[in-house]
Amino acid sequence: MPQDAFTLRHIAKELDARLAGGKVNKIIQPSRDEADILLYAGGRTEKLLLNTNASMARACLSQAPRTAPDAAPNFCMLLRKHLTGAVLRSVAQVGFERILAFTFDCAGEFVRAERVLYAEIMGKYSNLILCENGTVLGALKVSSLQENYKRALFPGVPYRLPEPQDKADPSDTRALAARLSAFAGGDLAAFLADNAAGLALSTCRILVRETGLDGAGPLQSEEKAAAAAALVHAFVFSDEVCPAVERTPAGEAKDFHARFAGGERRESVLAAADAYYTERENARAFAEKKRRLESALLSRKKKEEKKLALLCERERACADMEKNRIAGELITANIYALQKGMAHCELANYYDEAEKTVKIALDVNLTPAQNAQKYYKKYNKQKRTLAAVAPQKEEVLAELEYADSLAAALGRAESMLDLAELEEELRAAEFLPPEQKRKKAAAPAPFRTFRFGGFEVLAGRNNVQNDRLLREAAPRDVWLHTQKYHSAHVLIRSGGRPVPGDVLLAAAEVCAWFSDAKAGGKVPVDHCERRFVKKPPKARAGFVTYTDFKTVLAVPARHAEDETDR
Repeated sequence: MPQDAFTLRHIAKELDARLAGGKVNKIIQPSRDEADILLYAGGRTEKLLLNTNASMARACLSQAPRTAPDAAPNFCMLLRKHLTGAVLRSVAQVGFERILAFTFDCAGEFVRAERVLYAEIMGKYSNLILCENGTVLGALKVSSLQENYKRALFPGVPYRLPEPQDKADPSDTRALAARLSAFAGGDLAAFLADNAAGLALSTCRILVRETGLDGAGPLQSEEKAAAAAALVHAFVFSDEVCPAVERTPAGEAKDFHARFAGGERRESVLAAADAYYTERENARAFAEKKRRLESALLSRKKKEEKKLALLCERERACADMEKNRIAGELITANIYALQKGMAHCELANYYDEAEKTVKIALDVNLTPAQNAQKYYKKYNKQKRTLAAVAPQKEEVLAELEYADSLAAALGRAESMLDLAELEEELRAAEFLPPEQKRKKAAAPAPFRTFRFGGFEVLAGRNNVQNDRLLREAAPRDVWLHTQKYHSAHVLIRSGGRPVPGDVLLAAAEVCAWFSDAKAGGKVPVDHCERRFVKKPPKARAGFVTYTDFKTVLAVPARHAEDETDR
């Protein structure tokens, strides 16, 4: 939800209670839309996150990790220059606007000043502006007089509040009653959102439900409008909070609220905001990274398919290879009956059981022997072409099969953890360019782990994990893979014990779930002991051969209730 003035009022109070008196230790700008200020307050380090992204604008406390760029942006350097070491005196809402004022006491070697960082949380107009004595020192998003003659934002100009909207201030009950008196019935929440400043539609829906105004009907009389305005004022400026994250039926974060009767309860409005936005950011980051990896895979597949089409075209160009060989032999066998200058000849084809004649084109400028050599030369060239094309085609088909296995693993990805090793594998396979700055090697991601009847069952998340699973398995452990479909490699750690049928079936159901056949009915799943699974030399990640296997039919099942690594 947009952090409307109603929500920001409670956020300002909580931020002031948590951060007032805190000292600024560090400032980073992880992205062009965000500045993070680390303060030591109340015996602990708090991270104040100020985001101005159009859909994610907010001011909250967060412990979500952020990475600072190698070179700090200009606005970050400005904040460091003026605020590092400063003490945060207070956090307050400016009137009933979607603006928070962070007032800092800044003491230097030769000067002491009070500076105010304004966080304007206004959707696509969100901004961060640092001021001293009412004068702008700098802004995250600057604007010139040509861009906005009513409100310029660049160093040296006076700081002015944004133009007020044509709406009633909820703190002014008379003005609010005058607006409400125009309500002739219908959706009061939507009417309030259009006519009362600082209230989002979602807040208005909660307001009319909590105050009982949802069934009030028309408010065109002076008494009804005044009574409704008093209820709205009391709700908006009450200190009562009931922070919660609202979720969809599928369990996804839909919204967060400062005062909400349902949903997933949180200890504070700041905690609800952080939980909601962190989940949204993670979902967006996952979708963006997955889309980037999918794009790289698709690009590589198109390249390999184009290469395959060219190789097939070269194969088709050699389709008459045997005809050229036979033509050369027939000319050689009948050379005594041929003369230079003939445009064609018709000879008995002794390679044909019926010994039908075949018409052969000749070059009038060549002797019969030279014509025969011409056909032999063409035949030998086509023979060499086919010999060269065969391994290339086999290599391209293997690359396409490998790309399909990566696409299958990408389709099964459920979290950033699933994508991390996939990205590394894509880089190792040169589907993605190598990283310019080498990162420290991360710890291997854990396998998906299940417990069935006292047996541990492991499932690989991608090809790299599938290979690691194979390396770490004991010879008598049971290995599973879907038949003729890309799937995760699944391993039952037997410990030398015989595996019961119900455990084998459950593991096969997990294998079928994490496969391309997930949406189908019963899926054939092969299983054998690990000692019968071999990794061919120089084979791509995830590719194995196996023998001495049996097959079980399994209905795909996630078995999330038996998963132990979630």
